[in-house]
Amino acid sequence: MTDLDEKMTSSPENTHCTTTTDEDKRMIQVVSSDGQNFNIPVRDIISASKTVSSLVEDSGIEEAVPLPNVSSKVLAKVLTYIRFHMSTEPDEFTKRNKDDDKAIIKEDVAAFDTQFVKEVDQCMLFDLILAANYLNIRTLLELTCQTVANMIKGKSTEEMREMFNIKNDFTPEEEEEVKRENQWAFD
Repeated sequence: MTDLDEKMTSSPENTHCTTTTDEDKRMIQVVSSDGQNFNIPVRDIISASKTVSSLVEDSGIEEAVPLPNVSSKVLAKVLTYIRFHMSTEPDEFTKRNKDDDKAIIKEDVAAFDTQFVKEVDQCMLFDLILAANYLNIRTLLELTCQTVANMIKGKSTEEMREMFNIKNDFTPEEEEEVKRENQWAFD
Protein backbone atom coordinates (compact mmCIF):
# COMPACT_ATOMS: atom_id res chain seq x y z
CA MET A 1 0.00 0.00 0.00
CA THR A 2 1.44 3.39 -0.98
CA ASP A 3 1.42 6.48 1.20
CA LEU A 4 -1.44 7.85 -0.87
CA ASP A 5 -3.53 4.69 -0.54
CA GLU A 6 -2.96 4.70 3.21
CA LYS A 7 -3.77 8.40 3.57
CA MET A 8 -6.87 8.04 1.46
CA THR A 9 -8.28 5.14 3.44
CA SER A 10 -7.22 6.09 6.95
CA SER A 11 -7.28 9.86 7.04
CA PRO A 12 -10.27 11.48 8.75
CA GLU A 13 -9.89 14.68 6.74
CA ASN A 14 -10.83 12.78 3.57
CA THR A 15 -14.38 12.11 4.66
CA HIS A 16 -16.03 15.05 2.93
CA CYS A 17 -18.86 12.88 1.57
CA THR A 18 -20.91 11.63 4.45
CA THR A 19 -24.08 10.34 2.86
CA THR A 20 -24.20 6.83 1.47
CA THR A 21 -27.07 5.40 -0.51
CA ASP A 22 -27.76 1.96 -1.97
CA GLU A 23 -26.82 3.45 -5.36
CA ASP A 24 -23.36 4.29 -3.95
CA LYS A 25 -22.88 0.68 -2.79
CA ARG A 26 -23.50 -1.02 -6.17
CA MET A 27 -20.29 -2.52 -7.50
CA ILE A 28 -19.04 -3.25 -10.99
CA GLN A 29 -16.23 -5.52 -12.02
CA VAL A 30 -13.59 -4.30 -14.45
CA VAL A 31 -10.91 -6.56 -15.89
CA SER A 32 -7.41 -5.33 -16.71
CA SER A 33 -5.46 -6.35 -19.81
CA ASP A 34 -3.61 -8.98 -17.79
CA GLY A 35 -6.83 -10.53 -16.50
CA GLN A 36 -6.98 -9.11 -12.97
CA ASN A 37 -10.48 -8.29 -11.70
CA PHE A 38 -11.25 -5.10 -9.79
CA ASN A 39 -14.53 -4.40 -8.03
CA ILE A 40 -15.34 -0.71 -7.89
CA PRO A 41 -18.38 1.32 -6.91
CA VAL A 42 -20.45 1.94 -10.05
CA ARG A 43 -20.93 5.60 -9.15
CA ASP A 44 -17.18 6.25 -8.92
CA ILE A 45 -16.13 4.68 -12.21
CA ILE A 46 -19.14 5.93 -14.18
CA SER A 47 -18.58 9.49 -12.96
CA ALA A 48 -14.84 9.39 -13.65
CA SER A 49 -14.54 7.45 -16.92
CA LYS A 50 -16.60 8.25 -19.98
CA THR A 51 -15.29 5.09 -21.65
CA VAL A 52 -16.50 2.80 -18.88
CA SER A 53 -19.74 4.75 -18.67
CA SER A 54 -20.38 4.06 -22.37
CA LEU A 55 -19.48 0.39 -22.00
CA VAL A 56 -21.86 0.05 -19.04
CA GLU A 57 -24.65 1.75 -20.99
CA ASP A 58 -24.19 -0.85 -23.72
CA SER A 59 -23.87 -4.00 -21.61
CA GLY A 60 -25.04 -3.15 -18.09
CA ILE A 61 -23.23 -3.71 -14.80
CA GLU A 62 -23.96 -7.42 -14.55
CA GLU A 63 -21.06 -8.30 -16.84
CA ALA A 64 -17.41 -7.53 -16.16
CA VAL A 65 -16.10 -4.62 -18.19
CA PRO A 66 -12.90 -5.52 -20.04
CA LEU A 67 -10.19 -2.84 -20.24
CA PRO A 68 -7.78 -4.36 -22.76
CA ASN A 69 -5.52 -1.29 -22.90
CA VAL A 70 -4.86 -0.97 -19.15
CA SER A 71 -2.64 -3.30 -17.10
CA SER A 72 -3.52 -4.20 -13.52
CA LYS A 73 -0.63 -2.16 -12.11
CA VAL A 74 -1.75 0.96 -13.97
CA LEU A 75 -5.45 0.32 -13.29
CA ALA A 76 -4.76 0.06 -9.56
CA LYS A 77 -3.09 3.48 -9.68
CA VAL A 78 -5.96 4.95 -11.73
CA LEU A 79 -8.45 3.60 -9.18
CA THR A 80 -6.48 5.19 -6.33
CA TYR A 81 -6.81 8.51 -8.16
CA ILE A 82 -10.54 8.00 -8.82
CA ARG A 83 -11.33 6.94 -5.24
CA PHE A 84 -9.64 9.99 -3.78
CA HIS A 85 -11.25 12.42 -6.19
CA MET A 86 -14.68 10.87 -5.66
CA SER A 87 -14.24 11.08 -1.87
CA THR A 88 -13.65 14.83 -2.12
CA GLU A 89 -16.90 15.61 -3.91
CA PRO A 90 -18.95 17.49 -1.34
CA ASP A 91 -22.43 16.23 -0.65
CA GLU A 92 -25.46 18.53 -0.78
CA PHE A 93 -25.17 19.40 2.92
CA THR A 94 -21.57 20.53 2.48
CA LYS A 95 -22.49 22.57 -0.60
CA ARG A 96 -25.24 24.40 1.28
CA ASN A 97 -23.66 24.88 4.69
CA LYS A 98 -19.89 24.77 4.51
CA ASP A 99 -18.54 27.01 1.77
CA ASP A 100 -15.20 27.14 3.61
CA ASP A 101 -14.85 23.39 2.99
CA LYS A 102 -14.52 24.06 -0.74
CA ALA A 103 -11.16 25.76 -0.20
CA ILE A 104 -10.00 22.97 2.12
CA ILE A 105 -11.11 20.32 -0.38
CA LYS A 106 -9.30 22.14 -3.19
CA GLU A 107 -6.10 22.18 -1.10
CA ASP A 108 -6.50 18.47 -0.28
CA VAL A 109 -6.93 17.63 -3.97
CA ALA A 110 -3.92 19.72 -5.00
CA ALA A 111 -1.74 18.07 -2.34
CA PHE A 112 -2.96 14.60 -3.33
CA ASP A 113 -2.35 15.26 -7.04
CA THR A 114 1.16 16.56 -6.38
CA GLN A 115 2.03 13.51 -4.29
CA PHE A 116 0.31 11.17 -6.75
CA VAL A 117 2.52 12.16 -9.69
CA LYS A 118 5.62 12.44 -7.49
CA GLU A 119 5.32 8.78 -6.45
CA VAL A 120 5.34 7.36 -9.98
CA ASP A 121 8.32 6.73 -12.20
CA GLN A 122 8.50 8.00 -15.77
CA CYS A 123 7.30 4.71 -17.27
CA MET A 124 4.23 4.64 -15.01
CA LEU A 125 3.57 8.31 -15.77
CA PHE A 126 3.36 7.58 -19.49
CA ASP A 127 1.22 4.50 -18.84
CA LEU A 128 -1.12 6.69 -16.78
CA ILE A 129 -1.37 9.16 -19.66
CA LEU A 130 -2.33 6.33 -22.02
CA ALA A 131 -4.82 4.90 -19.52
CA ALA A 132 -6.39 8.29 -18.79
CA ASN A 133 -6.74 8.91 -22.51
CA TYR A 134 -8.24 5.45 -23.17
CA LEU A 135 -10.58 5.64 -20.18
CA ASN A 136 -11.42 9.26 -20.99
CA ILE A 137 -10.65 10.61 -17.52
CA ARG A 138 -10.03 14.25 -18.34
CA THR A 139 -8.68 15.39 -14.96
CA LEU A 140 -6.13 12.57 -14.76
CA LEU A 141 -5.07 13.16 -18.36
CA GLU A 142 -4.58 16.87 -17.67
CA LEU A 143 -2.61 16.16 -14.48
CA THR A 144 -0.26 13.66 -16.08
CA CYS A 145 0.27 15.68 -19.26
CA GLN A 146 0.98 18.81 -17.20
CA THR A 147 3.54 16.81 -15.23
CA VAL A 148 5.35 15.86 -18.44
CA ALA A 149 5.13 19.47 -19.65
CA ASN A 150 6.74 20.62 -16.40
CA MET A 151 9.47 18.00 -16.80
CA ILE A 152 10.51 19.30 -20.22
CA LYS A 153 10.00 23.00 -19.58
CA GLY A 154 13.24 24.88 -20.20
CA LYS A 155 15.09 21.79 -21.42
CA SER A 156 17.14 21.75 -24.61
CA THR A 157 16.44 19.25 -27.36
CA GLU A 158 19.45 17.21 -26.25
CA GLU A 159 18.31 17.20 -22.61
CA MET A 160 14.85 16.01 -23.65
CA ARG A 161 16.34 13.28 -25.84
CA GLU A 162 18.41 12.11 -22.90
CA MET A 163 15.49 12.35 -20.47
CA PHE A 164 13.20 10.24 -22.67
CA ASN A 165 15.93 8.04 -24.16
CA ILE A 166 15.25 9.23 -27.72
CA LYS A 167 17.89 8.51 -30.31
CA ASN A 168 18.72 11.40 -32.65
CA ASP A 169 18.24 9.94 -36.11
CA PHE A 170 18.78 13.23 -37.96
CA THR A 171 22.02 13.91 -39.76
CA PRO A 172 23.60 17.24 -38.82
CA GLU A 173 22.42 18.64 -42.18
CA GLU A 174 18.82 17.49 -41.64
CA GLU A 175 18.83 18.91 -38.12
CA GLU A 176 20.09 22.26 -39.41
CA GLU A 177 17.36 22.30 -42.07
CA VAL A 178 14.66 21.64 -39.49
CA LYS A 179 16.01 24.46 -37.33
CA ARG A 180 15.99 26.83 -40.32
CA GLU A 181 12.45 25.87 -41.33
CA ASN A 182 11.19 26.28 -37.77
CA GLN A 183 13.27 29.21 -36.59
CA TRP A 184 10.32 30.62 -34.64
CA ALA A 185 10.47 27.64 -32.28
CA PHE A 186 14.13 28.23 -31.43
CA ASP A 187 13.87 31.95 -30.63
